[in-house]
Amino acid sequence: MTALSEERLADSEIQAVSKIFKTISDPTRLSILFLLKKEPLNVNAIAESIQMEQSAVSHQLKVLKEARLVKSERSGKSVIYQLDDLHVFSILEQVLTHTREECTH
Repeated sequence: MTALSEERLADSEIQAVSKIFKTISDPTRLSILFLLKKEPLNVNAIAESIQMEQSAVSHQLKVLKEARLVKSERSGKSVIYQLDDLHVFSILEQVLTHTREECTH
């Protein structure tokens, strides 16, 4: 067992972890995260890629920013979005590996 699995987590930590899982459980937000893993993009490029209205994508980006999963940076008149860090992708890649293993059994 790892040290993390042996310690008792505070309720606030449980709530924070739960919030992240709720945030990434949405298919649209998950699609956005996988897009931004490839490269930083502006809202128009994201909307075009996932075939959604810009306003809907902007709302999802706001949720992702509030969860500190993405960050933004102004570049001229455009705002560029990118992953805040790659920590969440270690989780997503493990889930994806697990899902692919399930499909082969």
